[in-house]
Amino acid sequence: MLKKLVILFCLILFVCTGCGKKEETVNDLETILGRGSLIVGVKTDTYPFGYTNAKGDYLGYDVELAKLIAKGLLGDENKVKFVPVSAYDRIMKLESNDVDMIIATMSVTPQRQEILDFSTSYYTAGQALLVKKGSKIRSIKDLKDKRVIIVFGSTSERSIREAVVNVGIIGYKTYTEAYKALKQGKGEAIVADDTILYGLAYKDKDVVLLPKRYSKEPYAVAFRKGKESKQLIKAVNEIIETEARNGTLKKIQKDLGIKG
Repeated sequence: MLKKLVILFCLILFVCTGCGKKEETVNDLETILGRGSLIVGVKTDTYPFGYTNAKGDYLGYDVELAKLIAKGLLGDENKVKFVPVSAYDRIMKLESNDVDMIIATMSVTPQRQEILDFSTSYYTAGQALLVKKGSKIRSIKDLKDKRVIIVFGSTSERSIREAVVNVGIIGYKTYTEAYKALKQGKGEAIVADDTILYGLAYKDKDVVLLPKRYSKEPYAVAFRKGKESKQLIKAVNEIIETEARNGTLKKIQKDLGIKG
């Protein structure tokens, strides 16, 4: 009798343990499908990648990519909710589960890969300099002993410190603040991805985007690191690769005036 009770207890324990493991297998893709909507963090100050119009509509390349992903996962590009993020807080919003993923001109770097997982790259940018019209700055070498403006959370600070000795760094939380600081003469140049600086120069003929590029910055969709993201990353990669092959991504870039 005792032997039968032991066997029965082991069976119950096995079933309960199995139930617990099943619950643990719930992942980010299943959460999105169950919710019926996708939540994406995008920027609002980086024309033409992520910005808003007078009506508050989210626009730009990153926004269009998010819609393609929503359509691929849920069958409807409108089943996506956008949450505004900045270079300063985007990782925090991802880690706190405010969003399912980040599509916000985020470059893939070894440092970021230690704490985040990334999709296939969907665009490659390059670090560049934005200066005021008439500036004597012609290249990154001219910034020695000068003040340079960067945005916190971007790769710019590391890049400029590695390239120039004795450079003063002035940091801001948003590109809007950085742009105002340049206009006010608080720094000699903004160092950032050319895609972001292009948008600022496009709207203001009193600033100049210098032609030299100092790095390659592959943009990718960012996810929380861990097994919970694996199926979602695989699905997103398939969508990106499909839309790249059929020319959709190139068409979006062309429509927005983005150089490929």
